[in-house]
Amino acid sequence: MGVLYRAHVLVCGGAGCVSSGCRAVQEALKSELAKQGLDKEIKVVETGCMGSCDLGPVMVVYPEGVFYRKVRPEDARDIVQEHLLKGRPVERLLYHTSQREIIQQMEDIDFFAKQRKVVLRNCGIIDPEDITEYIARDGYEALARVLTEMTPEEVIDVVKKSGLRGRGGAGFPTGLKWEFCAKATGRPKYVVCNADEGDPGAFMDRSVLEGDPHSVIEAMAIAGRAIGSNQGFVYVRAEYPLAIQRLKHAIAQAYDYGLLGKDIFGTGFDFDLEIRVGAGAFVCGEETALLASIEGKRGMPRPRPPFPANEGLWGKPTLINNVETYANIPPIILNGWEWFAGIGTEKSKGTKVFALAGKIANTGLVEVPMGTTLREIVYDIGGGILGGKKFKAAQTGGPSGGCIPAEHLDTPMEYDTLVKLGAMMGSGGLIVMDEGTCMVDIAKFFLQFTQDESCGKCIPCREGTRAMLDILTRITEGRGREGDIELLEHLGTTIKDTALCGLGQTAPNPVLSTIRYFRHEYEAHIREKRCPAGVCAALVHYEILQDKCKRCGLCRRSCPVDAIEETTEAELVAAGVGAAGADMQAAGASQGAISQPASSPKRKPLFINQERCIKCGVCMRECRFQAINRC
Repeated sequence: MGVLYRAHVLVCGGAGCVSSGCRAVQEALKSELAKQGLDKEIKVVETGCMGSCDLGPVMVVYPEGVFYRKVRPEDARDIVQEHLLKGRPVERLLYHTSQREIIQQMEDIDFFAKQRKVVLRNCGIIDPEDITEYIARDGYEALARVLTEMTPEEVIDVVKKSGLRGRGGAGFPTGLKWEFCAKATGRPKYVVCNADEGDPGAFMDRSVLEGDPHSVIEAMAIAGRAIGSNQGFVYVRAEYPLAIQRLKHAIAQAYDYGLLGKDIFGTGFDFDLEIRVGAGAFVCGEETALLASIEGKRGMPRPRPPFPANEGLWGKPTLINNVETYANIPPIILNGWEWFAGIGTEKSKGTKVFALAGKIANTGLVEVPMGTTLREIVYDIGGGILGGKKFKAAQTGGPSGGCIPAEHLDTPMEYDTLVKLGAMMGSGGLIVMDEGTCMVDIAKFFLQFTQDESCGKCIPCREGTRAMLDILTRITEGRGREGDIELLEHLGTTIKDTALCGLGQTAPNPVLSTIRYFRHEYEAHIREKRCPAGVCAALVHYEILQDKCKRCGLCRRSCPVDAIEETTEAELVAAGVGAAGADMQAAGASQGAISQPASSPKRKPLFINQERCIKCGVCMRECRFQAINRC
C-alpha cells in the first residue's frame, strides 16, 4: 500500500519553469520539510507545465488548492512554516490582479478559469514519470475498451463522428485519415507521431510530452489497433531534451506494465513503440520529409500522391498525426463522440491549445473550445496588451500562418474562418503584437525563417522565398521601389501554387496577409522612406527638441558612439532647428500651453550627428525631459 500524505505540493516542472529555477525551489522545499519533520506527511511532486509561463516557477498546494507564483528557493521556509505548519497562505506569493485583488485558488484566476482542458487535462496535475498517476486519471482505460469491446471499424467510426481534425496544420479530418490507412493494402503498417514542433513561439506538443506522455502512448496503441499496425515511432526534435527524457521513461514503464509489447491485456494485440530524434530541421515537420528522416535519409519532401496512408515508411501504409491530435483520442473513446462533437463549432470540433506569446500580459499555454474569439483569448485570458498599448495584430500558425488585424478581433478561432482571413490555425502558435510593431519587419522575420529552413529541393521555395526576402530587405532599408508590393504579391501567389510541400506553399502567408491588412505601412516604407512604427533602423532618426532640452548632457554621456555633439545657436538657426524651437516657444508663451524647462546658459546646444548615429535609442531612453524625438 502506498504512503498516505496529508498534503501535496505540485511544482510546475515544464521546460519554462525548469529554466526559471523550479528544481532549486523543489530542493529547498524538501529540505525545509525535512527540517520540520514533515517529509513523511507532505509530498513534493514535479508536474508538467501548468500553463502560466510568465508567472514561473509556480506551484499548487493541495488539498487547499492554493496557487503560488514566482516562487524562489528562499520562499520555501515561509511556505512550510506559515502555510504547511500553521495553515496560513503566504500572501505575497499569491496571485494579484491588476486591481490589486488577491486570489488564492488557481481556478479563480481568469487565465485558468476561462479555459476548457481536454488535451491538457493531466498537465500540471500528475507526475509525468509515474504511470500509476496516469492510470488513476483513467489512463489506459480507453485502450482496454478498444481492445476488449470494440472492433477496429468501430474505433475509426467513433473518431470520424467526433469531428476531430488534425491539430498540426491544415486540419484534415483525423478519422478519414485513419480509415484511408486501415483500407490501404500492404504490410506492415506503421503509426507515427509528429512531435517535430518547429514554429517560433510554439510549445504545445512539447508540453504534452513533458507533462502527459502516456496520453500519446495510449493513443498511438489505439491507432495501431484501428489501422492494423503493430509498430509506432515518435519523431521528436533534439531541442526537446526534457520531453525525450520523460517520453523514454514513460515508454519503459508502459512495457513494464504490459501496456506495450506482446499480448496487451491478453487480447493477442502486439504494439511496440520507439523514439526517433530529429536534428531540428523545420521542414521535417512536413510528413514526407519526416518519414525520410526516420528512414535515415536527408529530410526532404517528396511529391504527393502517393500519400503516406498508402505509401509511407519504407513504402508501407503509414498513419501520421501530431502530439495534440493523439492526446484527444483517449477522452473521445471514453466519453463518446457526441461529447467531443458538442464542444466547438459545426466544422471545428473540440478544443485547441494555443501558445500565447508576444506583447501580452499573460503568456503561456491555453486551451479553449474551438470558436472562442481572438478577443476573448487576448483580453479575457491573456490579460490584454502590455503597458496598456493598443492591439495591432496576432500572428497565428507561426511562419506558415498569417496576421489577423484589430478589425477582426472578434473572429472565431476555427479552421475555415482563419483561412478566409488569409491566416491558418497551424499548430497553435499565437503571437500578439502591439502598436509598436512594424508589420513589414514582422513579415521579413517570418520569411527569413522559412527561407533559412527551406530544404532547397524545389525552385519555387528555394529561389522564390529568397527573391521575396531580398525585396522585403530593400524595403526595410529604405530602398523600396514602386511596384515592389505588386511584385511581392505575384511571387507569393506563384509560390503558393507551385511549391512542392507545405513549407513552401505557406511561406508567403505572412507577407500576403500583412500586405492585405497593412498595405499603408508598406507604402510608407517605399514612398515616404518612413517606418510608422519606428522599428526599421534605416528609416528612423532621432532629434533633440531644443525647446525641451535642458542641456544636462546625460544623453551625450550615454551615447555609445559619441553621435551627440555641441553646436551653436547660430548653427541651429541656420539648419532650421533653432528657428523651429523658437517658434514653438513663442507659440507656447502666447497660448500659455507650454512650460519650458530652463536651459543652462553656460552650455552649448546639443544635436545628433545623423551620419554617426546607430539608431540604438539609448539617448531617448536616458533623457529625463522627453527632449528627444524619434521620427
